[in-house]
Amino acid sequence: MLQSIAGSTINEAGTRSMIYLSALSGGLVALGFASSTKGLLAPLALTVLPTIWLLGWFTIVRLVDTTVENVSVTRRIEAIRAYYARLTPTAHSFFAAEDPLSNGKFGVRYSRWSVIFAMASMIALVNAVLAGSITALALAIAARTSTVVATAAGIGVGILLFAATVVYERIRVGALFPRPDRHHAGAAISASAGGGTHSPS
Repeated sequence: MLQSIAGSTINEAGTRSMIYLSALSGGLVALGFASSTKGLLAPLALTVLPTIWLLGWFTIVRLVDTTVENVSVTRRIEAIRAYYARLTPTAHSFFAAEDPLSNGKFGVRYSRWSVIFAMASMIALVNAVLAGSITALALAIAARTSTVVATAAGIGVGILLFAATVVYERIRVGALFPRPDRHHAGAAISASAGGGTHSPS
């Protein structure tokens, strides 16, 4: 049952990411068709793109939620495995947990910055680029700002938004771990949120 719950969180994360990317792709295609019609591109872009950006935030929050759920479920699985490892003198060799410091988690070493490679961070990066594009477009069209200034402002907004999202992820997932073991949060994040396809996460 616990393994099924862990798998469902991974499936949900993939589905939500696909919905967001599909919406973004469809919106960009619509803008491409509208670009040939004078006076239509700006209203459509400033309506569709912010909506997709908001959808991206909904997606990111839920992806982090699924990571937290996966970490909680995995802890219970590990507790059950530890119980079996104590049943007989020889059970330890079959059920003993791997040492993440020496061999890594399932052969992969993680660090506290592994959160950057999680699925939520992937969507956050795309969403940050989208936010920067909206900012640059709004400044260039509505405020008549020069292209250089609008582009610089868009880049700044994108970087700040991505950094804020990564901090949000680390706070949410890191809260599950005591400070001395916080480096194990990276393993949980990558496996459950998109870095891998089995539970730690």
